[in-house]
Amino acid sequence: MSEKTKVSIYDTTLRDGTQGEGVSFSVNAKIRVAEKLDQFGVDYIEGGWPGSNPRDMAFFEEAKKLELSHAKIAAFGSTRRANTPVEEDAQIQLLLDAETPVVTIFGKSWLLHVTEVLRTTPEENLQMIEDSVAYLIKNGREVVYDAEHFYDGYTNNPEYAMSTLEAAARGGVKTLVLCDTNGGKMVDEVKEITSTVVARFPDLQVGVHCHNDAGVGVAVSLAGVGAGAVHVQGTCNGYGERNGNANLTSIIPNLTLKMGYDLNCAPNLKKLRDVSLFIDDMANLRSDIRAPYVGASSFAHKGGVHANAVEKVRYSYEHIEPSLVGNKTRVLVSDMSGRSSIMMKARDLGLELEEKSPEMKSFIQELKELEYRGYEYEAADASFKLLIDRFIKGKKPLFELLDYRVIVENREKRGDLLSEATVKLKIGDNVYHKVAESHGPVGALDLALRKALEEEYPVIKDIQLVDYKVRILEGTGGTQSRIRVQIESSDGTEMWGTVGASDNIIEASWEALVDSVEYKVYHLGD
Repeated sequence: MSEKTKVSIYDTTLRDGTQGEGVSFSVNAKIRVAEKLDQFGVDYIEGGWPGSNPRDMAFFEEAKKLELSHAKIAAFGSTRRANTPVEEDAQIQLLLDAETPVVTIFGKSWLLHVTEVLRTTPEENLQMIEDSVAYLIKNGREVVYDAEHFYDGYTNNPEYAMSTLEAAARGGVKTLVLCDTNGGKMVDEVKEITSTVVARFPDLQVGVHCHNDAGVGVAVSLAGVGAGAVHVQGTCNGYGERNGNANLTSIIPNLTLKMGYDLNCAPNLKKLRDVSLFIDDMANLRSDIRAPYVGASSFAHKGGVHANAVEKVRYSYEHIEPSLVGNKTRVLVSDMSGRSSIMMKARDLGLELEEKSPEMKSFIQELKELEYRGYEYEAADASFKLLIDRFIKGKKPLFELLDYRVIVENREKRGDLLSEATVKLKIGDNVYHKVAESHGPVGALDLALRKALEEEYPVIKDIQLVDYKVRILEGTGGTQSRIRVQIESSDGTEMWGTVGASDNIIEASWEALVDSVEYKVYHLGD
């Protein structure tokens, strides 16, 4: 393109996204997400459907107080009901009561839905669309018209599907959005149909709203833009019903970095990963590490050959500079690692190693042996750093373990469980023997370890265990199988991961807990 085409981004995370399984936002979270999206630079934020639930009603009340810098809040609803004057339609009135600058309404494009779902005539459906659009515009709203099931409707009956868009145009709408509501259309279909609509309505903005049921939600959205659409609807992180909506965290960088379109949020692209993680956090969902562009694994390299090539020429295995979207290169240490991987990982952790030292060769062999025995350091940077400390730098352990014991008591008469742990260790010339109780054995062991260390190392009082995972490595041994324990710890400022592996879940947990406190003492200090 000789001149960049402007494309507007319409985010429906707070409405369509919440239809996804397991996705929910509190009113406060919805407000915070709206503010974050506005700061990022999206053009429209769809807040919900007024009247559909108390939470959306409360959101629109709170949204009136927002002082957004760019984005417009949109209320979502449908056309008037069949055989009901638009002035008397309660749902249309609720859209006006939300007092948003933008109202988005959907109407039926597919005759199947007109006759079998709405149970009305094709003619009445067209009048419903025109009346609703005209009435909302008359009342001072910018209207976005979502042509529901448009691509399926067009495939079934092109003339009627087009006539629904013409009805919206007669009502005065400026933005027509073509919806692949079932999410099953392929790239070529969407491109061809969108191109036809763009040619038919040269004076209106045409948009696309796609779902991911066939796994191509992003691809068909981009195809729609390539065919002339200048408005894209989607959700952050691909939230949405069934398999989700088209993912804006993929669409946005593709439009700007790959296809050369002009987006209002383009100057803020380095905040993309931050926005993605923030919205996951607000929805209380774990982030998808494999999400394109924003995932933790997007620029992660595991194979030794790959890591070596990336160290020499970054773009040999990275399709963009990670920092463009707020991400970074990561080197994963595993039994596939070579010398280059180890060196890159060490530098990433702030360590300087001698690449050709005899210790390095021995360390690589030790690492491969540990991985074979079940240890995995991809999510355990702290344990990896401590491994280097011990094996290459000869750093001594924090303490000498003399003994630990864990007892689990089932108090049947009282109907509860009690775990007791005893830890005996030596620091210098001092021996510490401590006991602690908790509901679970790992919790008791953690408390006893802390008690034994706190006098000598008071900084560990800040440590909190924030995540604990157990994975069976080989199921053939049944309850005797070897397992891996991974722990995430935090001191309120930093977060770090540690790992342990054994055929005994208590021993594996102990190893990960010990690494957690050692990392805090040796590498984070006060």
